Amino acid sequence: MNDIARTAGVSQATVSLVLNQSRNIKLSEETRQRVISVATELGYDRLPAIHSPRNQEEIALLVSSLQSYDPFIDAISQARDAAWRNEVLLTVYDYGDDNELALNIIRQLEKRNCVGIILASPVTTIVDMTEFQDCTTLPLVLLNQRDPDSPLLPSFVPDDYANAFQVTRHLIKQGAKRIAHITGESWMEATRQRLAGYQAALVQAGITPQASWVCQTNWQFNESYQATLSVLSLPERPDAIFCASDWLAIGCFQALVQQGIRIPDDMLVAGYDDQKIAEQLTPALTSIQLPYGELGRLAVEYLCNAEDAATHLTLAGRLKIRCSTTAANL
Repeated sequence: MNDIARTAGVSQATVSLVLNQSRNIKLSEETRQRVISVATELGYDRLPAIHSPRNQEEIALLVSSLQSYDPFIDAISQARDAAWRNEVLLTVYDYGDDNELALNIIRQLEKRNCVGIILASPVTTIVDMTEFQDCTTLPLVLLNQRDPDSPLLPSFVPDDYANAFQVTRHLIKQGAKRIAHITGESWMEATRQRLAGYQAALVQAGITPQASWVCQTNWQFNESYQATLSVLSLPERPDAIFCASDWLAIGCFQALVQQGIRIPDDMLVAGYDDQKIAEQLTPALTSIQLPYGELGRLAVEYLCNAEDAATHLTLAGRLKIRCSTTAANL
Protein backbone atom coordinates (compact mmCIF):
# COMPACT_ATOMS: atom_id res chain seq x y z
CA MET A 1 0.00 0.00 0.00
CA ASN A 2 2.93 2.35 0.63
CA ASP A 3 4.13 1.77 -2.96
CA ILE A 4 0.67 2.44 -4.39
CA ALA A 5 0.22 5.56 -2.25
CA ARG A 6 3.59 6.95 -3.30
CA THR A 7 2.94 6.40 -7.02
CA ALA A 8 -0.67 7.64 -6.93
CA GLY A 9 0.22 10.68 -4.85
CA VAL A 10 -2.23 9.89 -2.04
CA SER A 11 -1.98 8.72 1.57
CA GLN A 12 -1.79 5.08 2.62
CA ALA A 13 -5.15 5.58 4.35
CA THR A 14 -6.71 6.60 1.02
CA VAL A 15 -5.28 3.50 -0.66
CA SER A 16 -6.73 1.34 2.12
CA LEU A 17 -10.16 2.89 1.72
CA VAL A 18 -10.15 2.36 -2.04
CA LEU A 19 -8.84 -1.21 -2.02
CA ASN A 20 -11.31 -2.20 0.68
CA GLN A 21 -14.13 -0.49 -1.28
CA SER A 22 -15.12 1.72 1.64
CA ARG A 23 -17.93 4.18 0.90
CA ASN A 24 -18.03 5.67 4.40
CA ILE A 25 -15.50 8.36 3.45
CA LYS A 26 -16.18 10.65 0.51
CA LEU A 27 -13.48 10.22 -2.10
CA SER A 28 -13.71 11.49 -5.64
CA GLU A 29 -14.24 8.89 -8.34
CA GLU A 30 -11.09 10.19 -10.05
CA THR A 31 -9.06 9.41 -6.93
CA ARG A 32 -10.59 5.92 -6.66
CA GLN A 33 -9.83 5.15 -10.30
CA ARG A 34 -6.28 6.50 -10.04
CA VAL A 35 -5.53 4.28 -7.05
CA ILE A 36 -7.03 1.21 -8.74
CA SER A 37 -5.10 1.94 -11.94
CA VAL A 38 -1.80 2.29 -10.08
CA ALA A 39 -2.53 -0.84 -8.03
CA THR A 40 -3.13 -2.79 -11.22
CA GLU A 41 0.04 -1.46 -12.86
CA LEU A 42 2.11 -2.42 -9.78
CA GLY A 43 0.74 -5.95 -9.86
CA TYR A 44 -1.52 -5.74 -6.82
CA ASP A 45 -3.89 -8.68 -7.30
CA ARG A 46 -5.87 -8.80 -4.07
CA LEU A 47 -8.80 -6.53 -4.89
CA PRO A 48 -11.67 -8.13 -2.94
CA ALA A 49 -14.67 -9.47 -4.78
CA ILE A 50 -17.87 -7.53 -4.30
CA HIS A 51 -20.06 -9.75 -2.15
CA SER A 52 -21.59 -9.70 1.29
CA PRO A 53 -20.27 -12.02 4.03
CA ARG A 54 -22.90 -14.49 5.21
CA ASN A 55 -24.86 -13.14 8.17
CA GLN A 56 -22.08 -10.60 8.81
CA GLU A 57 -19.99 -13.21 10.62
CA GLU A 58 -16.61 -11.96 11.73
CA ILE A 59 -13.25 -13.06 13.04
CA ALA A 60 -11.63 -10.64 15.49
CA LEU A 61 -7.85 -10.19 15.41
CA LEU A 62 -6.51 -8.49 18.54
CA VAL A 63 -2.92 -7.33 18.15
CA SER A 64 -0.87 -6.00 21.06
CA SER A 65 0.85 -3.20 19.12
CA LEU A 66 1.82 -2.49 15.55
CA GLN A 67 4.02 -0.18 13.47
CA SER A 68 3.31 0.55 9.82
CA TYR A 69 6.77 -0.69 8.76
CA ASP A 70 6.48 -3.96 10.68
CA PRO A 71 6.67 -7.13 8.52
CA PHE A 72 3.87 -8.53 10.69
CA ILE A 73 1.56 -6.39 8.51
CA ASP A 74 1.76 -9.30 6.03
CA ALA A 75 -0.01 -11.56 8.55
CA ILE A 76 -2.92 -9.15 8.84
CA SER A 77 -3.16 -8.70 5.07
CA GLN A 78 -3.28 -12.43 4.39
CA ALA A 79 -5.66 -13.02 7.30
CA ARG A 80 -8.03 -10.41 5.87
CA ASP A 81 -7.93 -12.02 2.42
CA ALA A 82 -8.46 -15.51 3.84
CA ALA A 83 -11.45 -14.31 5.84
CA TRP A 84 -12.96 -12.64 2.78
CA ARG A 85 -12.56 -15.82 0.70
CA ASN A 86 -14.43 -17.65 3.46
CA GLU A 87 -17.18 -14.98 3.42
CA VAL A 88 -16.27 -13.73 6.87
CA LEU A 89 -15.21 -10.23 7.91
CA LEU A 90 -11.89 -9.71 9.68
CA THR A 91 -11.96 -6.93 12.25
CA VAL A 92 -8.64 -5.77 13.69
CA TYR A 93 -8.23 -4.23 17.14
CA ASP A 94 -4.97 -2.68 18.36
CA TYR A 95 -5.19 -2.88 22.14
CA GLY A 96 -1.73 -1.44 22.79
CA ASP A 97 -0.60 -4.10 25.31
CA ASP A 98 -3.50 -3.12 27.60
CA ASN A 99 -4.94 -6.47 28.68
CA GLU A 100 -7.95 -4.88 30.35
CA LEU A 101 -8.88 -3.21 27.07
CA ALA A 102 -8.44 -6.53 25.24
CA LEU A 103 -10.70 -8.30 27.75
CA ASN A 104 -13.36 -5.61 27.31
CA ILE A 105 -13.20 -6.04 23.53
CA ILE A 106 -13.64 -9.80 23.94
CA ARG A 107 -16.65 -9.31 26.21
CA GLN A 108 -18.27 -7.19 23.51
CA LEU A 109 -17.45 -9.80 20.87
CA GLU A 110 -19.38 -12.37 22.93
CA LYS A 111 -22.54 -10.42 22.07
CA ARG A 112 -21.87 -10.47 18.32
CA ASN A 113 -21.79 -13.08 15.58
CA CYS A 114 -18.09 -13.77 16.06
CA VAL A 115 -16.59 -16.99 14.65
CA GLY A 116 -13.48 -16.79 16.81
CA ILE A 117 -10.66 -14.61 18.08
CA ILE A 118 -7.02 -14.40 17.01
CA LEU A 119 -4.74 -12.97 19.67
CA ALA A 120 -1.62 -11.69 17.96
CA SER A 121 1.71 -10.04 18.68
CA PRO A 122 4.10 -8.51 16.11
CA VAL A 123 6.99 -10.05 18.08
CA THR A 124 7.23 -13.76 18.92
CA THR A 125 6.19 -13.92 22.56
CA ILE A 126 5.52 -16.33 25.44
CA VAL A 127 2.22 -15.40 27.08
CA ASP A 128 -0.07 -16.51 29.91
CA MET A 129 -3.54 -16.94 28.41
CA THR A 130 -5.36 -17.99 31.59
CA GLU A 131 -7.17 -14.67 31.96
CA PHE A 132 -8.27 -14.64 28.32
CA GLN A 133 -9.48 -18.24 28.31
CA ASP A 134 -11.53 -17.63 31.44
CA CYS A 135 -13.07 -14.55 29.82
CA THR A 136 -14.77 -16.14 26.79
CA THR A 137 -16.29 -19.27 25.32
CA LEU A 138 -15.34 -18.17 21.79
CA PRO A 139 -12.59 -20.17 20.03
CA LEU A 140 -9.15 -18.62 20.59
CA VAL A 141 -6.07 -18.89 18.38
CA LEU A 142 -2.61 -17.45 19.06
CA LEU A 143 -0.66 -15.80 16.23
CA ASN A 144 3.07 -15.16 16.72
CA GLN A 145 2.78 -16.05 20.40
CA ARG A 146 2.33 -19.22 22.44
CA ASP A 147 1.41 -20.33 25.94
CA PRO A 148 3.42 -23.40 27.09
CA ASP A 149 0.93 -23.91 29.93
CA SER A 150 -2.05 -24.15 27.54
CA PRO A 151 -1.22 -27.15 25.31
CA LEU A 152 -4.75 -27.26 23.85
CA LEU A 153 -4.67 -23.63 22.71
CA PRO A 154 -3.78 -23.49 18.97
CA SER A 155 -0.75 -21.37 18.04
CA PHE A 156 0.85 -20.27 14.78
CA VAL A 157 4.42 -18.93 15.09
CA PRO A 158 7.55 -18.44 12.95
CA ASP A 159 10.48 -20.70 13.75
CA ASP A 160 13.04 -18.17 15.00
CA TYR A 161 15.41 -20.98 15.99
CA ALA A 162 15.43 -22.56 12.51
CA ASN A 163 15.62 -19.16 10.82
CA ALA A 164 18.69 -18.07 12.80
CA PHE A 165 20.22 -21.48 12.13
CA GLN A 166 19.69 -20.89 8.37
CA VAL A 167 21.36 -17.49 8.43
CA THR A 168 24.36 -18.66 10.46
CA ARG A 169 24.85 -21.79 8.35
CA HIS A 170 24.81 -19.63 5.22
CA LEU A 171 27.54 -17.38 6.66
CA ILE A 172 29.62 -20.45 7.53
CA LYS A 173 29.20 -21.80 3.99
CA GLN A 174 30.46 -18.46 2.72
CA GLY A 175 33.69 -19.11 4.62
CA ALA A 176 33.05 -17.23 7.87
CA LYS A 177 34.57 -18.80 10.99
CA ARG A 178 34.16 -16.00 13.54
CA ILE A 179 30.54 -14.86 13.42
CA ALA A 180 29.32 -12.13 15.77
CA HIS A 181 25.65 -11.86 16.69
CA ILE A 182 24.03 -8.51 17.46
CA THR A 183 20.78 -9.36 19.18
CA GLY A 184 17.86 -7.76 21.00
CA GLU A 185 16.68 -7.70 24.59
CA SER A 186 17.20 -11.01 26.41
CA TRP A 187 13.68 -11.17 27.91
CA MET A 188 12.15 -11.59 24.44
CA GLU A 189 11.37 -15.09 23.19
CA ALA A 190 12.40 -14.06 19.67
CA THR A 191 15.81 -12.99 20.96
CA ARG A 192 16.36 -16.23 22.87
CA GLN A 193 15.32 -18.44 19.97
CA ARG A 194 17.48 -16.57 17.44
CA LEU A 195 20.47 -16.75 19.77
CA ALA A 196 19.94 -20.49 20.29
CA GLY A 197 19.68 -21.15 16.55
CA TYR A 198 22.84 -19.13 15.88
CA GLN A 199 24.76 -21.06 18.54
CA ALA A 200 23.50 -24.44 17.31
CA ALA A 201 24.70 -23.74 13.76
CA LEU A 202 28.16 -22.82 15.08
CA VAL A 203 28.38 -26.01 17.14
CA GLN A 204 27.24 -28.17 14.22
CA ALA A 205 30.05 -26.67 12.13
CA GLY A 206 32.61 -27.40 14.85
CA ILE A 207 32.92 -23.74 15.87
CA THR A 208 32.89 -23.02 19.59
CA PRO A 209 30.51 -20.12 20.36
CA GLN A 210 32.24 -17.23 22.13
CA ALA A 211 30.41 -15.03 24.62
CA SER A 212 32.37 -12.04 23.33
CA TRP A 213 30.83 -12.51 19.89
CA VAL A 214 27.31 -11.78 21.19
CA CYS A 215 26.23 -8.18 21.82
CA GLN A 216 22.80 -7.41 23.27
CA THR A 217 20.94 -4.24 22.29
CA ASN A 218 17.47 -2.76 22.74
CA TRP A 219 16.85 -2.87 18.96
CA GLN A 220 17.98 0.74 18.41
CA PHE A 221 20.28 1.92 15.58
CA ASN A 222 22.72 3.64 17.89
CA GLU A 223 23.08 0.54 20.08
CA SER A 224 23.74 -1.61 17.04
CA TYR A 225 26.32 0.94 15.92
CA GLN A 226 28.09 0.71 19.29
CA ALA A 227 27.78 -3.08 19.37
CA THR A 228 29.49 -3.28 15.97
CA LEU A 229 32.36 -1.11 17.18
CA SER A 230 32.63 -3.37 20.21
CA VAL A 231 33.05 -6.58 18.22
CA LEU A 232 35.47 -4.85 15.84
CA SER A 233 37.71 -4.09 18.82
CA LEU A 234 38.08 -7.76 19.77
CA PRO A 235 41.66 -9.12 19.62
CA GLU A 236 40.57 -11.38 16.75
CA ARG A 237 38.03 -9.49 14.69
CA PRO A 238 34.93 -11.37 13.45
CA ASP A 239 34.65 -12.04 9.73
CA ALA A 240 30.84 -11.93 9.71
CA ILE A 241 28.05 -10.27 11.69
CA PHE A 242 24.52 -11.66 12.03
CA CYS A 243 22.08 -8.94 13.11
CA ALA A 244 18.83 -10.10 14.75
CA SER A 245 16.81 -7.58 12.71
CA ASP A 246 17.25 -5.55 9.54
CA TRP A 247 16.99 -2.36 11.61
CA LEU A 248 19.96 -3.46 13.69
CA ALA A 249 21.81 -4.12 10.44
CA ILE A 250 21.48 -0.43 9.52
CA GLY A 251 23.47 0.61 12.58
CA CYS A 252 25.96 -2.14 11.82
CA PHE A 253 26.40 -0.88 8.24
CA GLN A 254 27.01 2.66 9.51
CA ALA A 255 29.72 1.53 11.92
CA LEU A 256 31.48 -0.57 9.29
CA VAL A 257 31.46 2.28 6.76
CA GLN A 258 32.78 4.69 9.40
CA GLN A 259 35.65 2.27 10.10
CA GLY A 260 36.44 1.84 6.40
CA ILE A 261 35.42 -1.82 6.40
CA ARG A 262 33.95 -2.97 3.10
CA ILE A 263 30.83 -5.14 2.88
CA PRO A 264 31.09 -7.96 1.85
CA ASP A 265 34.81 -7.93 0.93
CA ASP A 266 36.07 -7.37 4.48
CA MET A 267 32.98 -8.35 6.47
CA LEU A 268 29.84 -10.37 5.71
CA VAL A 269 26.62 -8.98 7.19
CA ALA A 270 23.19 -10.63 7.42
CA GLY A 271 19.92 -9.38 8.89
CA TYR A 272 16.55 -10.77 9.90
CA ASP A 273 12.90 -9.96 8.94
CA ASP A 274 13.54 -9.09 5.27
CA GLN A 275 11.96 -5.66 5.50
CA LYS A 276 11.80 -3.47 2.40
CA ILE A 277 14.89 -1.57 3.57
CA ALA A 278 16.96 -4.77 3.14
CA GLU A 279 16.88 -4.49 -0.66
CA GLN A 280 17.55 -0.75 -0.57
CA LEU A 281 20.76 -0.84 1.46
CA THR A 282 24.13 -0.72 -0.30
CA PRO A 283 25.04 -3.49 -0.67
CA ALA A 284 21.63 -5.18 -0.50
CA LEU A 285 21.20 -7.09 2.75
CA THR A 286 20.90 -10.86 3.07
CA SER A 287 17.96 -11.56 5.37
CA ILE A 288 15.24 -14.04 6.39
CA GLN A 289 11.77 -13.52 4.97
CA LEU A 290 9.36 -14.47 7.75
CA PRO A 291 6.23 -16.53 6.91
CA TYR A 292 3.83 -14.08 8.52
CA GLY A 293 1.45 -14.05 5.54
CA GLU A 294 1.11 -17.83 5.57
CA LEU A 295 0.65 -17.92 9.35
CA GLY A 296 -2.07 -15.26 9.25
CA ARG A 297 -3.93 -17.13 6.51
CA LEU A 298 -3.70 -20.46 8.33
CA ALA A 299 -4.94 -18.97 11.61
CA VAL A 300 -8.07 -17.64 9.89
CA GLU A 301 -8.71 -20.87 7.98
CA TYR A 302 -8.39 -22.83 11.23
CA LEU A 303 -11.25 -20.82 12.73
CA CYS A 304 -13.33 -20.79 9.54
CA ASN A 305 -13.11 -24.59 9.29
CA ALA A 306 -14.18 -24.93 12.94
CA GLU A 307 -11.26 -27.21 13.68
CA ASP A 308 -10.73 -28.33 17.25
CA ALA A 309 -7.36 -30.09 17.08
CA ALA A 310 -4.62 -28.81 19.40
CA THR A 311 -2.60 -27.38 16.52
CA HIS A 312 0.82 -25.87 17.16
CA LEU A 313 2.27 -24.82 13.83
CA THR A 314 5.82 -23.49 13.54
CA LEU A 315 7.02 -22.36 10.11
CA ALA A 316 10.54 -21.53 8.99
CA GLY A 317 11.14 -18.56 6.72
CA ARG A 318 12.98 -18.20 3.43
CA LEU A 319 16.60 -17.08 3.28
CA LYS A 320 16.99 -14.21 0.81
CA ILE A 321 20.64 -14.13 -0.21
CA ARG A 322 21.90 -10.76 -1.41
CA CYS A 323 25.20 -8.96 -1.98
CA SER A 324 26.06 -8.36 1.69
CA THR A 325 27.14 -12.01 2.09
CA THR A 326 28.41 -13.01 -1.33
CA ALA A 327 32.13 -12.28 -1.09
CA ALA A 328 34.30 -14.70 -3.03
CA ASN A 329 37.03 -14.60 -0.38
CA LEU A 330 37.26 -13.32 3.17
